[in-house]
Amino acid sequence: QVQLVESGGGLVQPGGSLRLSCAASGSAFSLYTMGWYRQGPGKQRELVAAISSGGSTLYADSVKGRFTVSRDNAKNTVYLQMNSLKPEDSAVYYCNGGLLVRLGVPGNNWGQGTQVTVSS
Repeated sequence: QVQLVESGGGLVQPGGSLRLSCAASGSAFSLYTMGWYRQGPGKQRELVAAISSGGSTLYADSVKGRFTVSRDNAKNTVYLQMNSLKPEDSAVYYCNGGLLVRLGVPGNNWGQGTQVTVSS
């Protein structure tokens, strides 16, 4: 099990950028598949981006070319760089981790979420 804590959310204007961070405590972080999910008002939670233990990545079509997921195993941290943000990107963003799960499959570990609001 890992404990996940997100940070970096906030209010940003359309076209702006934010970087979310997810710090993990616990062992074997490097073996975890990590993902970012989001849930907007009245919507189901959806996968935004994921990164495997080997560094392979997966993105939702809606964020391809704008968002980048990365990880630093030395810091037990996964990042989501979000550029060219749109109002429809507004949501609560959740960090997720699963030990040796397939890319795109959510694991059992969730963070508490961080709010991202894109508005002028």
